[in-house]
Amino acid sequence: MKDRPTDIDEAVLAAALGAWGVEPAMLTHAPVGYGDHHWVAADAEGRRTFVTVADLAHKPHCGRDAAEAWTGLSRAMSTAATLASALGDGALVAPQRTDGGETLLRLTDRYAVSLFRYVDAPTGHFGQVLDPGARRMLVERLAQLHAVRPPLAAPVHDPALPGREVIAAALADQQSLRADAGPYARRCQTLLTANYHALKAALDRFDSDTARIASGASASPAAATVVTHGEPHPGNVLDPGGRTLLVDWDTVAVAPPERDLWLATGAPEDLSRYTELTGHRPDPRLLAYYDLRWALDDIAAALDVFGAQHPDTADTRQAWDGLVGAVAALADGRSRWDAGPEGVRSTTAEAAAPTSADGFPR
Repeated sequence: MKDRPTDIDEAVLAAALGAWGVEPAMLTHAPVGYGDHHWVAADAEGRRTFVTVADLAHKPHCGRDAAEAWTGLSRAMSTAATLASALGDGALVAPQRTDGGETLLRLTDRYAVSLFRYVDAPTGHFGQVLDPGARRMLVERLAQLHAVRPPLAAPVHDPALPGREVIAAALADQQSLRADAGPYARRCQTLLTANYHALKAALDRFDSDTARIASGASASPAAATVVTHGEPHPGNVLDPGGRTLLVDWDTVAVAPPERDLWLATGAPEDLSRYTELTGHRPDPRLLAYYDLRWALDDIAAALDVFGAQHPDTADTRQAWDGLVGAVAALADGRSRWDAGPEGVRSTTAEAAAPTSADGFPR
């Protein structure tokens, strides 16, 4: 997050890092990303580590409430650490384990902390269109990840959308977004009203596709599932086009490989390279499904923000941009994915980022 949290005691945070043997002489807030809070810790000798504090009250992909999110996030962090053992530090940046073997510690009932090695490398950004070489390296990194046997603790991805009912309720009663909630509530209400039919159609299409996927999984339980990162956009890659290190593992889960691929590339030649490396031919219907799911997830996340009391800050402005981008993508009604005689092709081969690229960098 860009806004520095006011309800996290940095002295308590610094003390918590002792579980990893880190005694910070300085904690510097890092205004990056969206969803989690970050700091760089430096000890007396200048050695740095990267600190992430997760807001368990806003981790719907990990659990329905803070207690469930703690369990889900713990499994995700443990999975990432296990993947690092299998793939090595040259493939990803995973949470470090405490002396007791833990990858996540409670800070408060609402917040949990994890620690990562500090990597001095350029970072991509959400919405960035990678050059063909960097894009190809990302797809190859994903093929490497997908080849790893899923750890026993790995979460299993549920295609259902955690925030589906939030969207449905807002469409059914747009007055539920109270004007006194904050500066974006009325704008949000106007946006939903103007795009009601497109959003309702998108939600219906998502429900239909989710039911089809669930039915297919039941009929063919051997269908391809792998360990997926969940959000492999350039903002979650250190040194894109170079070392191509995957970071930010709270969404790791066993799922179809298309959950990663749709976001990593829109180029047919990259998908052909993935098939060459893995033997799996990406399914255009699943690529389109995860594209749609992402846009709806952005909308649900924004409604969660604007349905409650909120100020006008860098983070809420970013949430508003994400909402506008996601709604525009769904109102357009077109998918960048298509299927032809040659298999998968993208309607925008150069587009390696979702249409809501100026919004949530999760």
